[in-house]
Amino acid sequence: MTPEKRQLVEKSFNNSETLKFYKATLEELDTDYISIKIPKQDIMTRKAGMFNGAMMASLVDVSSGYAAVTHYDEDCYVVTVELKVNYLRPAIGDALLSKSYVIKGGKSISVVRTEIYCITENQKESHVATSLVTMMRIK
Repeated sequence: MTPEKRQLVEKSFNNSETLKFYKATLEELDTDYISIKIPKQDIMTRKAGMFNGAMMASLVDVSSGYAAVTHYDEDCYVVTVELKVNYLRPAIGDALLSKSYVIKGGKSISVVRTEIYCITENQKESHVATSLVTMMRIK
């Protein structure tokens, strides 16, 4: 990834009102890959204390979009065409961590695999969701 592309992605990430609201941090960034961490907040959890599915799906969508953007050399914008999430186990922990990989990048369509992990206070990762997302480049 060029320094210019990295700067564009980081600027977009830091300017996102949604990611500010989630208190998200950019953990890793490379061509065809991104990792995002979100700390637990009461608004994100069910009464039993686990992250709700909507929060995980939102993280899948955002993370997959940024991964798709990293695939292209120039500045671009992508939208979600299809999003499929399989929830593997209750997301009980202190934070969510996404790891998104572009598995097929095309001229306008990219397919991204995103894995969601729940992180405990001792930094143990528990795999809680897996997904496939199709993104379309519109700019």
